[in-house]
Amino acid sequence: MAYVEFTSQLQRFVDTPKLDCDARTLGEALTLAFDHNPRLRGYILDDQGHLRTHVAVFIDGHRARDRSELSDPLSAQSKVYVLQALSGG
Repeated sequence: MAYVEFTSQLQRFVDTPKLDCDARTLGEALTLAFDHNPRLRGYILDDQGHLRTHVAVFIDGHRARDRSELSDPLSAQSKVYVLQALSGG
């Protein structure tokens, strides 16, 4: 099962699940996470359902490529990390 974890920056604002899930794509995995906490969706996705500009997702150490359809494939051993990019000066 793929493993999904959200970094501590997001946990400061909203409860984030750590979950093992049977998902074939990033979109499926995120949907399962949103099922655990629907408020999380607004922190990760914009109104069109695309990854927000300030959100980065890494799958097995590589940045997710499909920010709009969330179609990046996952394997049963995939590790997915979702983080909120930091900015400022």
